[in-house]
Amino acid sequence: MLSALRITSCLLTTLVSTTTLAQDATLTGDWGGLRHQLDEQGIKFTGDYSGETAYNANGGLHRSARYSQNIKLGVQFDLEKLYAVDDGGKVQLTLNDRRGNSASEDMVGNRLPIQENYGGLYTRLTELSYERTLFTPALNVKLGYMAMGNDLGGLDSGILCNFMNAGFCGHPLNMSGGSGWTNYPNAHLGVRVKYDLSPAWQLRVAAFNVDPESNGNASRAWHVGPKHTTGTVVPLELVYKLAGDLPGEYKLGYYYDSSDAKRIGSDDEVAGRGGHYLLIDQAVWNSQASTGRSLHVFGQYSAASAAASPFKTWYGTGLVLYKPFAGRPRDTVALGYGRAVPNPRSRDVQQDAALANGEAFPHLDSAEQLIELSYGYQATPWLTLRPDVQYIIEPGAFSGEQIDNALVLGLQVKATF
Repeated sequence: MLSALRITSCLLTTLVSTTTLAQDATLTGDWGGLRHQLDEQGIKFTGDYSGETAYNANGGLHRSARYSQNIKLGVQFDLEKLYAVDDGGKVQLTLNDRRGNSASEDMVGNRLPIQENYGGLYTRLTELSYERTLFTPALNVKLGYMAMGNDLGGLDSGILCNFMNAGFCGHPLNMSGGSGWTNYPNAHLGVRVKYDLSPAWQLRVAAFNVDPESNGNASRAWHVGPKHTTGTVVPLELVYKLAGDLPGEYKLGYYYDSSDAKRIGSDDEVAGRGGHYLLIDQAVWNSQASTGRSLHVFGQYSAASAAASPFKTWYGTGLVLYKPFAGRPRDTVALGYGRAVPNPRSRDVQQDAALANGEAFPHLDSAEQLIELSYGYQATPWLTLRPDVQYIIEPGAFSGEQIDNALVLGLQVKATF
């Protein structure tokens, strides 16, 4: 075992040495060799920071700027390495802290969060899970306290996190808007199973506890057990991964939440809520002259329960160009368009309430729309700077308010510790 003196010496060496900062994979480097040695022994430390600043340049509620941040720290224990146990599995522990203010709530008034890292402004336990293969290498099981979106509902390629708006980065938001599906970093008790049907096809199924009272509740930040269970949400996902010169990823999913929920526009309850989704990431061009330069298209479609979800459907599509310049091999250019459609029942409830109060209800289109353009500049292996422009059409589509279209300028900073 390493002595405390040597550990301290390694950390000090890392802090005072900046000669390899631009080349290191992480901001804190290899800790004088300690980090690599621990990894070899089965203990892997991870950490990252994201900061997102957004300025409303025109339209919306008023001109101003807002900043939000997310810090994630984790450690993974490889039990096979630590205890020399064949296929011992891995234990993951992750902590998360969020701070800041919302550009959507304070400046624009729209539904799709302009900053994907805003929400739940406190320190919390995000994951405590155990994962291993079972019976056969084709079967992988993970159970514990974790966020659903880490394994389901999003594209594994990570293509959607070339954007700053949560409408793109992550999974379609009508899943969480109309069921017990929860957004990261909200976690719940659950189990997830992956089974490789073939090298190209995989089936994923999970079951998670539904506990609305724990979502975004700072008093529940360190409580793994539920406070008030309303049901179980079960997602089922079929994944196809296309190999070759033009690789692709396709996901077809369905989810069902057994919780009772209030029917929109009625005092009655509906027994159970569900939805389905289709996600696509497909390379359409690869440069023969420059390795790594490629163009991908993506598509998203999801629909939620019409009876109980205020967010009925989401459509998203766009392009991501990898290695836009020969001298910038890890940069990206991303352009996306999204359309979030409110439930017509919710619109009827808003209109009836306005008429009952003698107020005029504004003439609104059928959806909030988003156009986003970003450039991912890989300053170092551990630092990404992403200038971002978002144009939000009909920000008041979900609130039933007449709000001018908004032009938002942003900057996202991501650093890996």
